[in-house]
Amino acid sequence: MWTFTENKDWSFIEKQFDWVKDMAQTPQDPLHHAEGNVAVHTQMVIDGLKAMPAFNALPAETQEIIWTAALLHDVEKRSTTVTDEQGRISSPGHAKKGAQTARLILYRDRATPFAIREQIVGLVRYHGLPIWLLERPDPLKTLIRAAYEVNTEWLATLARADILGRICEDKEEMLYRTDCFEEFCKEHRCWGTEKTFANPHSKMRYLQTDDAPVDYVPYENPAFEVILMSGLPGAGKDSFIRRNFSEMPVISLDGIREEWKVAADDQTANGRVIQEAKERAKVLLRRGEGFVWNATNTTRQMREQLIELFLTYRAAVRIVYLEVPYQVLTAQNRNREAVVPQKVLERLINKLEVPAAWEAHAVSLINLRELA
Repeated sequence: MWTFTENKDWSFIEKQFDWVKDMAQTPQDPLHHAEGNVAVHTQMVIDGLKAMPAFNALPAETQEIIWTAALLHDVEKRSTTVTDEQGRISSPGHAKKGAQTARLILYRDRATPFAIREQIVGLVRYHGLPIWLLERPDPLKTLIRAAYEVNTEWLATLARADILGRICEDKEEMLYRTDCFEEFCKEHRCWGTEKTFANPHSKMRYLQTDDAPVDYVPYENPAFEVILMSGLPGAGKDSFIRRNFSEMPVISLDGIREEWKVAADDQTANGRVIQEAKERAKVLLRRGEGFVWNATNTTRQMREQLIELFLTYRAAVRIVYLEVPYQVLTAQNRNREAVVPQKVLERLINKLEVPAAWEAHAVSLINLRELA
């Protein structure tokens, strides 16, 4: 069974990890966290988990996943905490940044099975969602997207522990909100599972537009498919394409750079390379011909811009994300013809956002080493 650490004594963990040490130096607003700093709060959250019958009834590995998420859930309050002119303390964006840090730790520092890692990342990213979901402009769409990234039943367990692990006046109200979150999930069949749609096009129509009802089934389906590759440099995208999509046209940013004799680190040429790739893609899209778009596409913003273009031409989009362990990645990058400088590679790892199932008609997440 996977474990983050066998020894869960706080003093041991604090000595092992600098990011745990930082928690004791990170203050919190007394109005919402009268218990003290992030270290005090995190220990109380973990104690709250241990006292919950629902947590103790879970399988041992699931408990380890939620425990690890509890340890990491406020890890980036250290970098996001600010104090305003009135002396109020807040940590805007700490969940999103914390999710990136959690992925980095579990990928580079504490090698973790892919599926387990991404559940922990999702729990960290959305740990506050059960409290605030019903205040969002479109709570159902927000829930459906989140349920593709994280087990909502585990999320509610973590959220309750997060509430129990603090001293504040509105604790009962927040627990009530979490109960409402649970009922909302069950009502819309997202409790511990992802929403089921009639077909992939129906899913995309609902999630990518503002006016489609959740159960709407489009009459027309896409006639061709575009493959959008995603993965860090050195993950093996070129080899994967040769083995699996050899019959399809390939639009490659690296290929265009090679044609134009442009260096990969020439930032001034990037815009021209991307524009040329889009123009080549439009030729194929207008013909209704499927192709492979080969680039890193490691952030959601990168992917969204391309997917919007492909959807305009009524293409189905399949994201194929490739991953190899950190040590394999760095070795394969060193052996590439166009080596990416290690500092650049580390920056890309820090910003990596693994594609979510709601981003495209189909999403394949492939860990090549685990397949081997």
